[in-house]
Amino acid sequence: MAFSRTMLSSVVLALFSLVAVGQAQLSTTFYSSSCPTALSIVRQQVDSILASNPNLAGGLQRLHFHDCFVRGCDASVLLFSASSTNQEKDAQPNQNSLRGFQQIDQVNSALEAACPGVVSCADILAIVARDATVKAGGQTWPVLLGRRDGTVSLASEALAALPSPLLNLGQLIQNFAAVGLNASDMIVLSGAHTFGRARCGPVLNRLYNFNGVNGQTDPSMDSTLAANLKKQCPPNEVTTIITMDSSPNVFDRTY
Repeated sequence: MAFSRTMLSSVVLALFSLVAVGQAQLSTTFYSSSCPTALSIVRQQVDSILASNPNLAGGLQRLHFHDCFVRGCDASVLLFSASSTNQEKDAQPNQNSLRGFQQIDQVNSALEAACPGVVSCADILAIVARDATVKAGGQTWPVLLGRRDGTVSLASEALAALPSPLLNLGQLIQNFAAVGLNASDMIVLSGAHTFGRARCGPVLNRLYNFNGVNGQTDPSMDSTLAANLKKQCPPNEVTTIITMDSSPNVFDRTY
């Protein structure tokens, strides 16, 4: 599927809408006095991270998306308790799937060295997602800043809120509406899958067990794509990481 520049702009605007949901009195200049080098520090860190590992761009964007879909953009996806496994990161859609936690810690450490206790982790996730997308070839967008970090993180909420790959169109529309996004937002946000990777698990039912029929492939799938995915994903192989785009490290017009 080829994206026009207008459609790419729509992806950016939809991301911006998701970031802004539930936020009030935010500003692009929130840290201009308290930490004037904040944006340049984040950009330098992202440049360094992606220079070492270009395929993390999609993961860093996705980390922000999964955070915003649960309780808003409050960095609750980063919370961790040594005595519990019930945080958002432990939910089935996130466990052994989300990437970039160590890199966010790296960015946070650099900011803490320059401006201790000033920049919220929620804002770090938002800026990193933007800068990673731009570094991968996507368009930029203004990031409103001034979020406060959340203190509650529940796996049950992540499981209930995050869109499942098994949802049909109507269910997906309802799922996005729950966080203030319409069907058009949902469609253009799907364009973020122009980069990044996935595991075999979410696509196996369409390759080998469509509608519960053993051995049946979803007839609506492109036959060449289905054949390629079967080569990468044998039956019952759920953990193998695969690419489903010809340019998985680039935010481009091919999806």
